[in-house]
Amino acid sequence: MPNYVWGVDSASNVTAELLDCVTTNFGRPVFWGRYLTRVEGASEGLSPQEINFLRDKGIKIMPIYNVFTSATGYQKGKEAAYNAVHHANNLGFPKGTAIFANVERFFEVDHHWIKGWVDALYTSGYKTGIYHDPVTGGFNQAYCQAARESNRVKVQTILWSAEPETGATKATNAPAFNPQKPDCEGNVWLWQYGRDVKECPIDTNLADERVLQMMW
Repeated sequence: MPNYVWGVDSASNVTAELLDCVTTNFGRPVFWGRYLTRVEGASEGLSPQEINFLRDKGIKIMPIYNVFTSATGYQKGKEAAYNAVHHANNLGFPKGTAIFANVERFFEVDHHWIKGWVDALYTSGYKTGIYHDPVTGGFNQAYCQAARESNRVKVQTILWSAEPETGATKATNAPAFNPQKPDCEGNVWLWQYGRDVKECPIDTNLADERVLQMMW
């Protein structure tokens, strides 16, 4: 049986104050998900100073790419992956790190895009990840079709599920790892179980400890 570790993600930059807020209210995160770039109204971009701060604290960093508002078309999937790799490279993320595409529940999504994202990331040397909602929206159907057509999608993709949302907890009383999964085989190794936390601007997550090897 795999072990699970507790971590957070945030759209805002990680400062000493934010880390203190998280540690005081919830516990010490093993990993922290952060966006590679700034997207107006959605996320602040990860900075070299933040990377040094988190790594000095022994907290693993999980990079997220969100510079897209729909996920359709094979070429568009490849382009998103190329851009994500460019930003990850510039920030010093080593090969073997998983980069997570942020596919929101309200996005258009098709199997072509998923295959493009996976193929381009696979050849880059980075690992492929996708944040998704397996219940609401078109991801479930698109992913399962992509997985049927591509063994690479099924085997290589690390899935980060946004469902069910059970509410944020302290690290010490996190729920048992039980994310909603697509209707087909997939590596659902991350679960964002608490969102829009009142005390600090974070979301709470559980991860299969195998994913830690794919974080920096």
